[in-house]
Amino acid sequence: MAISAVSVNEVPAGAQIIDVREPDEYQAGHAKGAKNIPVGELPHRLAELDQSQDIYVICHGGGRSSRMCSYLAEQQISAINIDGGTSAWAAAGLAME
Repeated sequence: MAISAVSVNEVPAGAQIIDVREPDEYQAGHAKGAKNIPVGELPHRLAELDQSQDIYVICHGGGRSSRMCSYLAEQQISAINIDGGTSAWAAAGLAME
């Protein structure tokens, strides 16, 4: 299963976004509506992912989220990496919390 990726501007409004950064990074600022499931917890929290809709994965710059998309693909779960991560999200002026 190939990893697909989108730019921050291609993420649809209301999308399911999973932020795989550590809780302190997430608390410092995250994409509006993103759910925090840190990298180390993701394998144990797969049931929290709504596989009936697209799953977008974000981190700070795109590296961890890309690795987690690969991991999810190994679990037969399709996920989309958000290129540039939260730093690109903020730089694009998109809604943050």
